[in-house]
Amino acid sequence: MSIVDSVSKAMVPIHREGWPFIAIALVATLVIGWFIDPLFWIGLIFTGWICYFFRDPKRVTPVGESLVISPADGVVSHVGLTRPPAELELGNEPLMRVSIFMNVFNCHVNRAPFGGRITRVAYRAGKFLNADLDKASEDNERNGLVIEAGDTQIGVVQIAGLVARRIVCFVREGESISTGDRFGLIRFGSRLDVYFPVGTVPKVAFGQTMIAGETVLADLAQPQAPSQPLTRVS
Repeated sequence: MSIVDSVSKAMVPIHREGWPFIAIALVATLVIGWFIDPLFWIGLIFTGWICYFFRDPKRVTPVGESLVISPADGVVSHVGLTRPPAELELGNEPLMRVSIFMNVFNCHVNRAPFGGRITRVAYRAGKFLNADLDKASEDNERNGLVIEAGDTQIGVVQIAGLVARRIVCFVREGESISTGDRFGLIRFGSRLDVYFPVGTVPKVAFGQTMIAGETVLADLAQPQAPSQPLTRVS
């Protein structure tokens, strides 16, 4: 393999949503740097960070009708029973929820955790609290989807954070989506909540690192265990 091939394979694509921000940062860097030389290098580093933030790498998604896959890169910040947001219309009973917190260095392209038909897309305005806080699920600006396949419904909610001020959703009600497909992104730090059918026991634990489109959150076809899996930090 040549050096050119090696470099090209190492380059990660940038999502189209990022190009306007990259262009603005680059133009500002050139203009300000023309007058104040030290700021040119600071601006160049900032522009590079924006390119890094909007990266959109390919992911290898496990194939299985019963698998629920992580919709986001980040760290599991909550695992437990919680009432789903009313706008999702998933009922009033507590459902198993896995929350994934994304910091400003994570890839922010969101991927479908489950394949099926999108039966609901619901946006709700709100606050911009730290997305790592549990009350962010109730108080913050959010956009929720319900994906349905047969009798199974999976809810996934994009939640804005302290820095994130823009939720982007690419899909609409009535569309079909496959597990691992890109469905949206959140700019500059945020969180994703996934709501599972009653009785689901997730395969992940608090503090575990997730990879969008690759990490298995749960297997709906697997016999339900009485408790969460044991973990250790090494």
